[in-house]
Amino acid sequence: MMVNDNDPSANSALLLELVKMPMPFGKYKGTLLCNLPVSYLEWFNRKGFPKGKLGVLLQTMYEIKLNGLGYLLDPLKT
Repeated sequence: MMVNDNDPSANSALLLELVKMPMPFGKYKGTLLCNLPVSYLEWFNRKGFPKGKLGVLLQTMYEIKLNGLGYLLDPLKT
């Protein structure tokens, strides 16, 4: 996961973006990143994540789902 262990506020901001930011393109355009199906994230993992912030967010969401940690985002969704 690409987070900065030395800056908890940066990590929190990253997690908040996962529950607020919609996918900007593709088959799941408009779907919140936290609600993307794991199969779509696996596809990105095989093909390569986009560059920049979106890629970091998608890769982070992939790691969260891969490790069964999606429940950690539930309190942020409200």
